[in-house]
Amino acid sequence: MNQLLSYLPEPILSILEKWDTNVLLITIASFIAWLAWRIIYNRLEVLVEKTRFHWDDMVLASIKTPISTLIWCWPATLSLGFVLEDHFSSKLDWLSTLKLLLIIGIFIWVTMRLVNNIEEYALTQKSHDETTVQAVAKVSRLFIIVLGTLTIMQAFGLSLSGLLTFGGVGGLVVGFAAKDLLSNFFGGMMIYFDRPFKVGDWVRSPDRQIEGTVERIGWRMTVIRTFDKRPLYVPNSVFSSIVVENPSRMLNRRIYENIGIRYDDGAKVAAIVSDIKAMLENHPDIDTEQTLIVNFNAFGASSLDLMVYTFTKTVNWVRFHKVKQDVLLKIMQIIRDNNAQVAFPTQTLKINPLEVQDLSAKAFSSQHELQGKE
Repeated sequence: MNQLLSYLPEPILSILEKWDTNVLLITIASFIAWLAWRIIYNRLEVLVEKTRFHWDDMVLASIKTPISTLIWCWPATLSLGFVLEDHFSSKLDWLSTLKLLLIIGIFIWVTMRLVNNIEEYALTQKSHDETTVQAVAKVSRLFIIVLGTLTIMQAFGLSLSGLLTFGGVGGLVVGFAAKDLLSNFFGGMMIYFDRPFKVGDWVRSPDRQIEGTVERIGWRMTVIRTFDKRPLYVPNSVFSSIVVENPSRMLNRRIYENIGIRYDDGAKVAAIVSDIKAMLENHPDIDTEQTLIVNFNAFGASSLDLMVYTFTKTVNWVRFHKVKQDVLLKIMQIIRDNNAQVAFPTQTLKINPLEVQDLSAKAFSSQHELQGKE
């Protein structure tokens, strides 16, 4: 090798002897390394696509851009150091710190991209709960940022023990100053771990005028879209002090109606009750494993009241009303088939004929007296 180099011209030989301190050669070497990385990446991409696992795809996608950036930035840092040292004729200690910060930044970048890729993949899987996936991803990103910040501080020469001591005292001050912010933060943590609702659920609170569909659960507030399409921004701390109802998790929807029959059809009540109950037991959209009650319930002011209490199989709001309409129409038909009628508010006025005659006689005599006076 040395014999081959001896045949090269003296200027080229002098450049090659100092290749690691020559900016042009470092740039060329960076370009060659970048081309090699692109070739290796494309080959690896073909290999991971043939595997059944998705983790290798996500890891490879996470390191693609950061590695390319490192290939260009690391030699650029070396070149910058050589140029500055030639001008200032002194060693620059901060360049070593800059290189360390570059490594730390690349590591944080790779891990953050990996967390984002895993989150996106997990959200596409229906078997994973969306709220839990987002919570784990947010906690992971927060942990990476805190760890990276502490590492960067240590790279600058700061004492972590002193920093943690100061952080303990400063945490008390910040805790008092940002009490509401912290309460919202821990309220969000409570939502993530207790999971009273998740993104996409219909929620409402009997304590507050809160009802709608959950769009996003953040660290500070939860966004709920009301049914008139207005966004509602609720601080997370509110959910620790109110009752929250989650109708999205109901197992059935209830049909509970009181139907009045005329008093004139009292003899037909037993047959009507039996027919309605048989109809519900054979209805394809009624869950017969739940409570099913059809009974003569009360003597109303103008009707004999029948109670119909049952549950549908569907929990969908639109589908439920279609089933309820079908049930009510069939009940009305059963009443007609039994030659009965649904009652409506009525009053019966009873008149005594003798009292009517007395009133008529008095009215007639009063009229004659008035005519005589005239």
